[in-house]
Amino acid sequence: MFQPNTFESHHMFDMTRRSSESDLGKLKEDDYETKSGTETTEMEAPSGDDQDPSQHPKRKRYHRHTQRQIQEMEAFFKECPHPDDKQRKELSRELGLEPLQVKFWFQNKRTQMKAQHERHENQILKAENEKLRAENNRYKEALGNATCPNCGGPAALGEMSFDEQHLRIENARLREEIDRLSGIAAKYVGKPLSSFPHLTPRSLDLGFTNLGTQSGFVGEMYGGCDLIRSISGPSEADKPMIVELAVAAMEEFLRMAQAGDPLWTDQMLNEDEYLRTFPRGIGPLGLRSEASRESTVVIMNHVNLVEILMDVNQWSSVFCGIVSRAMTIEVLSTGVAGNYNGALQVMTAEFQVPSPLVPTRENYFVRYCKQHSDGTWAVVDVSLDNLRPSPISKCRRRPSGCLIQELPNGYSKVIWVEHVEVDDRSVHNIYKPLVNSGLAFGAKRWVATLDRQCERLASSMANNIPAGDLCVITSPEGRKSMLKLAERMVTSFCTGVGASTAHAWTTLSATGSDDVRVMTRKSMDDPGRPPGIVLSAATSFWIPVPPRRIFDFLRDENSRSEWDILSNGGLVQEMAHIANGRDPGNCVSLLRVNSANSSQSNMLVLQESCTDSTGSYVIYAPVDIVAMNMVLSGGDPDYVALLPSGFAILPEGPGFNGGGILEVGSGGSLLTVAFQILVDSVPTAKLSLGSVATVNSLIKCTVERIKAAVMTDNASCR
Repeated sequence: MFQPNTFESHHMFDMTRRSSESDLGKLKEDDYETKSGTETTEMEAPSGDDQDPSQHPKRKRYHRHTQRQIQEMEAFFKECPHPDDKQRKELSRELGLEPLQVKFWFQNKRTQMKAQHERHENQILKAENEKLRAENNRYKEALGNATCPNCGGPAALGEMSFDEQHLRIENARLREEIDRLSGIAAKYVGKPLSSFPHLTPRSLDLGFTNLGTQSGFVGEMYGGCDLIRSISGPSEADKPMIVELAVAAMEEFLRMAQAGDPLWTDQMLNEDEYLRTFPRGIGPLGLRSEASRESTVVIMNHVNLVEILMDVNQWSSVFCGIVSRAMTIEVLSTGVAGNYNGALQVMTAEFQVPSPLVPTRENYFVRYCKQHSDGTWAVVDVSLDNLRPSPISKCRRRPSGCLIQELPNGYSKVIWVEHVEVDDRSVHNIYKPLVNSGLAFGAKRWVATLDRQCERLASSMANNIPAGDLCVITSPEGRKSMLKLAERMVTSFCTGVGASTAHAWTTLSATGSDDVRVMTRKSMDDPGRPPGIVLSAATSFWIPVPPRRIFDFLRDENSRSEWDILSNGGLVQEMAHIANGRDPGNCVSLLRVNSANSSQSNMLVLQESCTDSTGSYVIYAPVDIVAMNMVLSGGDPDYVALLPSGFAILPEGPGFNGGGILEVGSGGSLLTVAFQILVDSVPTAKLSLGSVATVNSLIKCTVERIKAAVMTDNASCR
């Protein structure tokens, strides 16, 4: 049993063990007094032969805190039970105490709260035990009085009704599930399931910013080191706090997802109401709050949706335009009953906007999945910033996630909440309206991407191929292989177009152009890329043309010769077309570029275009004719070498229509142009400045051609 006078390991002195009951009573009284004051010693008692029997060591003097000091520290404890050195020093100056006095007061207070908590848990366990004992007695009595429904005599097990046997089986299954849950909770929380936080009323004042700094991790999340490689798994001491944090985050997320006015107004968070409902606690200053909520119905069942969110590889692939990289650091629980209910995993991820002008957002967080009593599934993230050694956090996730409700015919309703605190001062000026509106990283972008990807997946699994899709595609297997190759092309493009520098790319510091970012990489043993030195160049700019008009211009094969320098003005024909959704712009195409020069061979280009309300992509890559024929016959597309290039088109920010309602895509556009070019087929060769200058010239010339073409077209449409 826990004893109230047991303190944490940090004391100013060691108490010697007393044998008599009177001395033991005095010791308990002394320890009790330290709960409201701080103990000090005026002198150390001599020991051994040096002790003078005529002298007695002076009693310890206890400094009792004033009522004001206690009230101030009580109030601070509610917000932050684990203050760091800086907070303790500041508090000691305000209250006229020594930092050590403040430190020991907080230690004693935590011990006192722990004792109260365990007494409460013991009461719950006792009540649960009595309940189980009474239930067991009822079962015994019922079995003893069971009678055969036919003859009225004592019933054997085989003579019981089907309902009775079914109840017995169900009862045994439920008990096994309870035991399994108890084992998981005991492993990571150190206490039985009956005391697990979500089974008892819990205040969300446990705000995730109040965990205090913990050790056990290598490196920092922000700065020069790599997030994915520098952070190790949580320590055993951290895991109970992570579990409690995940449960509290789930409670807050559900309230955020289901609440209406006054918390949400037109899907925008009322910050004042939020602060009243969910106390924020002590956290780093200077971070801007960014919150959004969006809902939609997607063509995917809830089981597959949960699997996509809980499998880091599928999650990164489906949201490749948003998630530039991600990794599961440690799985604390895989769930129960063969699904993800109760799954808990610690993750790292980097979120991006497809432009080198917007810094990425890196997060270290826990993801928790739970099925609720009404059948809905919820997956919630919450940052674990205070379990890292880094004192400064540029972005942290408050409870954010996805609520999934099953609908008939394989559909699901999705409610998405994104809530972060971020330092976005380094965002380029032309992207600030987009980022500040929440469209760049907010719930609307996640939901729009999920909806589009669900349509794409449904298309790839369809067996009834439209006649227009056949062309050179001879089989359903060939269609699926082509879609798989296009998916890899899009993922490869997205990993190189953003501001992330964590991949195999090396950014060149001096490119001779301030507005073009040039990176290089050496490809040697990657079957999906041609061997040699590859340059990647990307630039972003604003253009006063609506996003949809730019998207339609860039994806149209008939206008390709107006901007594509490498096509040399040749005629472009579409050989195959695979629709990927309701919007005609969502499709995969195989293009043939007929060279204007008869001495040059024709070229095949694989292209995927996709669009939604938050942004559009047109991504393409030249492909080898022999390799593409193999893919169209259903062969493995993983060995086809690709160097994707393309465009990312984003709205400049939300505008207002005539009725004063927010509208996306009605104003100008933010266009990012990115090329990947093989400059030398020998991986060990040295990169020449001439190659960099050539890539710079190519991307600048392309930008000028696009501007001239769409500006002329836009003027004629007015």
